[in-house]
Amino acid sequence: MEGEAAGASPDFHFYPMDLYDSEDRLHLFPEEPTRTGREVHAEMAGEPGGAAPGKAQRDLEEDVEELVHSSALGGAGEWGAELADGSASHMEVLDHRLHGVQRDWRLGAEAEAGDRVFAGWGAAGSSRDLREAYRYAHGRASEEYECYVIPEEDEDEAALVFCVTCRAPVRAVEVSDEHRQHEVTPLSKALESAKDEIHKNMFKLEKQIIQMENFANHLEEVFITVEENFGRQEQNFESHYNEILETLAQKYEEKIQALGEKKRVKLEALYGQLVSCGENLDTCKELMETIEEMCHEEKVDFIKDAVAMADRLGRFLNTETDVEISTQPDFEDQTLDFSDVEELMGSINTIPAPSAPVINPQAPNSATGSSVRVCWSLYSDDTVESYQLSYRPVQDSSPGKDQAEFTMTVKETYCSVTNLVPNTQYEFWVTAQNRAGTSPASERAVYMTAPSPPIIKSKELRSCEEAALICWESGNLNPVDSYTVELTQAETPEASGVTESVVGIPSCECLVQLQPRQTYAIYVRALNVGGPSARSEPVTVHTTGSCFPLNQHTCPPWLTISEDGFTVMRSERKTPAKEPLPGNTQFTRCVAVMGNLIPIRGRHYWEVEVDERADYMVGVAFEDVPKQEDLGANCLSWCMRHRFASSRHKYEFLHNETTPDIRITVSPRKIGVLLDYENSKLSFFNVDISQHLYTFSCQLHGFVHPCFSLEKPGCLKIRNGIAMPKHVSFY
Repeated sequence: MEGEAAGASPDFHFYPMDLYDSEDRLHLFPEEPTRTGREVHAEMAGEPGGAAPGKAQRDLEEDVEELVHSSALGGAGEWGAELADGSASHMEVLDHRLHGVQRDWRLGAEAEAGDRVFAGWGAAGSSRDLREAYRYAHGRASEEYECYVIPEEDEDEAALVFCVTCRAPVRAVEVSDEHRQHEVTPLSKALESAKDEIHKNMFKLEKQIIQMENFANHLEEVFITVEENFGRQEQNFESHYNEILETLAQKYEEKIQALGEKKRVKLEALYGQLVSCGENLDTCKELMETIEEMCHEEKVDFIKDAVAMADRLGRFLNTETDVEISTQPDFEDQTLDFSDVEELMGSINTIPAPSAPVINPQAPNSATGSSVRVCWSLYSDDTVESYQLSYRPVQDSSPGKDQAEFTMTVKETYCSVTNLVPNTQYEFWVTAQNRAGTSPASERAVYMTAPSPPIIKSKELRSCEEAALICWESGNLNPVDSYTVELTQAETPEASGVTESVVGIPSCECLVQLQPRQTYAIYVRALNVGGPSARSEPVTVHTTGSCFPLNQHTCPPWLTISEDGFTVMRSERKTPAKEPLPGNTQFTRCVAVMGNLIPIRGRHYWEVEVDERADYMVGVAFEDVPKQEDLGANCLSWCMRHRFASSRHKYEFLHNETTPDIRITVSPRKIGVLLDYENSKLSFFNVDISQHLYTFSCQLHGFVHPCFSLEKPGCLKIRNGIAMPKHVSFY
């Protein structure tokens, strides 16, 4: 059995036995409880805790013989002999008989082949029983494995759950075994929870990435500033060093030229004296030789020559001979003047005052509602120790006079200025400083803070199943450039969800397309050159049915609208007169108020709770309907009118002063109104009894709005934002 079970592993999975209850197994021996082979052997051997060995063996032989006859496997003698001598258990015998067909039995795609094999042993029903008997035999014969062999299941058909303790998906059948004490949840719910967790972590990761990017940008700017400062210092040192070398080289050339000139003059003087001395020496030698020759001559000749020689010697001796050296050979001490070099050396550590910085224009998205980021740069390679940033608010789009100025000292070429007023212009200028002094001021630049968050008018929200019309107030004194509407589809505004945006909205209202029967959290941001504002407070929109507010501007003094905006009341006495509104927006002939329905074509449904004894009118009308006429008295309005007099109810469906002859036997307490733009129809229903009252065929060339009128004291309660009933959807 162990070899056969191992050989079947490519086509079957092995699961622990206790994953299946006894109801899932084939009951071959229903008269006694299911037991393992070890218990059977113990019982037959007469071990304690078992039944009498003889009775157990007889019962077993009868059961095997019945199984053999029903399956047409052979006579009972062969089985009985094998069981009688104790050489094999009943499971081993059955397994031996089925061994020839085991390798051909398959489930799933090979089930048909298995049926053909087992069909040779009996009827179709017997073949199925035989297969179940085989599976039972293989599942219970080995006490060592104690497992079932079941066919491999398709992954799509296998029921999976998620084990929260192990944080892994498991099959539903495994829950009762190793995961019995663990917390499990449906796989779909675990998937949604994992997606939400991933979305939250992604949002946190995005915030952390933005913070790290901002910090990295800050480090990069500091790095660049330090690098520029040291670069300027290196250039300054190199420039001064080169200037000193040039000065020394110039002084060297000047001194060399001066020494050469003095050398030439002295040598020329000495050379002239040397030549003159040589000439005098030659003359003296010549005179001496001439005198010696004269001494050897005769007296007469001597006397003649002596006279001439005496004149010559007299003239020579009377000539002055310069025997003093014209210049001394001693070298004069040449004192070098290095004062200018020393001045240059000292100027290395003396840097000039910086020139005026250049302030940059405002970068996009560089501001919040209370801060701006101001940047500037240096026009030249100046050495700067700090900057003085000054600013003041701008009034009336021009530099303000007598405005308070603020100054702050910074080290970098940028600064985030905080504690500012939203959506306000500020004038900035900057100066640079070092030990030498302060630079001139830069040109002045105007920066603007981001706007304040808009304020959504939640009481004026209009919606239907396909769209919503959002209105808001700017929340800023100065105008802004545009608005952005953000939509988050979630159960609550705090829940995370996918956000969509509608950008570039020029006015304070926006019609956004939505999905039916969903819940949205809607935010609004304002934008200007400084960047976007923070999110507004959210408003929740449910796209179930049509939701609309009542137009306060159309409400006459006799009517009062409740705080929630959905109840219209008329009292016995007239309410205090209101200030007249421009444009004749109030009804004057009838005491009516108009609702603001979203301008979307389609089907809109709302309900009105009425008092049976009240005189009221419920209907629709165009916005430009004449306010000096009753509802239904013209071609621009349609209404259902009710009057109660002398315990009798009178109902009219008015349009252009005409009404059909209709009798309503059950007075409605709740009226349903269906406006169908697609089919140009307006229908009325008795909601309590699901009764259709009347349908107008309308010429709806534009958008109409709900109207509600009370001719006598009473109240009407409007119910909108509700799903359309089934009986209404058929009309």
